[in-house]
Amino acid sequence: MKQDIGVIGLAVMGENLALNIERRGYSVSVYNRTAEKTTKFIEGRAAGKRFHGALTVADFCDSLSVPRKIILMVKAGEAVDKTIEALLPHLSENDIIIDGGNSNYEDTERRLATLAEHKILFVGSGISGGELGALHGPSIMPGGSQAAWPHIKPIFEAITAKVGKNQEPCSTWVGSGGAGHFVKMVHNGIEYGDMQVIGEGYDVAKRLLQLDNKIIANAFAEWNEQRLQSYLMEITVDILRYEENGKAVVDLILDSAGQKGTGKWTSINALNEGIPLNLITESVFARFISAQKELRTLLHDKYPQPAVNSAVKCQLKDIEGAMYASKLISYAQGFELIDTKSKEKKWGINLAAIAKIWRGGCIIRSMFLDNIAAAYEHETIDTLLASNFYKQMLPEAIESLRNVVAAATLNGIPVPAMSAALAYYDSMRTDQLPANLLQAQRDYFGAHTYERIDKPRGEFFHTNWTGEGGDTVSTTYNN
Repeated sequence: MKQDIGVIGLAVMGENLALNIERRGYSVSVYNRTAEKTTKFIEGRAAGKRFHGALTVADFCDSLSVPRKIILMVKAGEAVDKTIEALLPHLSENDIIIDGGNSNYEDTERRLATLAEHKILFVGSGISGGELGALHGPSIMPGGSQAAWPHIKPIFEAITAKVGKNQEPCSTWVGSGGAGHFVKMVHNGIEYGDMQVIGEGYDVAKRLLQLDNKIIANAFAEWNEQRLQSYLMEITVDILRYEENGKAVVDLILDSAGQKGTGKWTSINALNEGIPLNLITESVFARFISAQKELRTLLHDKYPQPAVNSAVKCQLKDIEGAMYASKLISYAQGFELIDTKSKEKKWGINLAAIAKIWRGGCIIRSMFLDNIAAAYEHETIDTLLASNFYKQMLPEAIESLRNVVAAATLNGIPVPAMSAALAYYDSMRTDQLPANLLQAQRDYFGAHTYERIDKPRGEFFHTNWTGEGGDTVSTTYNN
């Protein structure tokens, strides 16, 4: 009997996703490059269930019903290419390969074109939720060969998280090309920002307000019942409360953060597209700085450390507002990047649909995603900052953000993500920035020209500032 779907790669995510699929009523064939891992899975967690454990690629492909549906849960990069290469001799026209890892969207587009030559359908699908999400219901973001969607839609909708009164599945067809993996990349960038903002709120509460972990956890738990409700707040409460032998484990963890690259990719794409994604980019840089632990320790001993100034403090409620304002701005930047790239690549991404599938299963699920979805459904906006929801909620929260950034700065506590959020807000709401002087400088040393406020946009002028420069001007460009 042929299996409904196949999963290649039995690390944490692959195993749990396979178990999730089988639990929803589908038979699953599994394969891992290391045969021992396949055997262990079949004899262990998969025992007595509708699984076929294949020890060769040929057996794996032969065990699947056609069109074959194969999910790759392997490390992004070369491993994906090698797995596809091994599969190709055993596949037939219109078989479907789904890359469920965190691949770069440009790699996805390359693979899509290559497999199209073999008449194989390819889907680049972001999957968010970690190991528990994979097991119980992730958020899934597929894109690529749309002809594949009718074949995989029932399975994806069955295994994904469900939200709302109508139990809407947290999966939808994202768009053509590399749209699925691009959206997952931005999701991960927003995740970097969320985590950094929560960390900064914790740091200010601990170092400036001098609160202990239990009090901070109680405050975070209360906020998680209100407008800051999110998965990351929920797990932060658990972390702050977790103890071993009477000691908080979080206090025993080295302050050096790792990363796998998707946040960096998000920032690089924002730079390429001219989107001011400063909060997420500062969150990436914050991880880089944290990794320089030895250098930071050296400099800590060489520079004076400011004492806490009791006269310059914020209130605990200000930290809540600062975190809320920063999160709103991070999401606004992320959605602007998705929208810009979608229009450039003609992917046809529905921003409201993305907000909806992020409401459950994924790491950045948050209460206000309903409001973001509604804004994109019912308003015509170029940025979420122009939406009615943001105009209603942001100004009050910004005042708390100002208080926290000011107090933290005057006390020598770094809050790079919150500072970036405030700078972005103040810049975007400002009609007149000092870029007029900057453009004059560019024209002075490089004859780069400038536009004038007393002339129509699109007309460029040059001033011979020294009387020696002449009339020759440089090419006008924005890159």
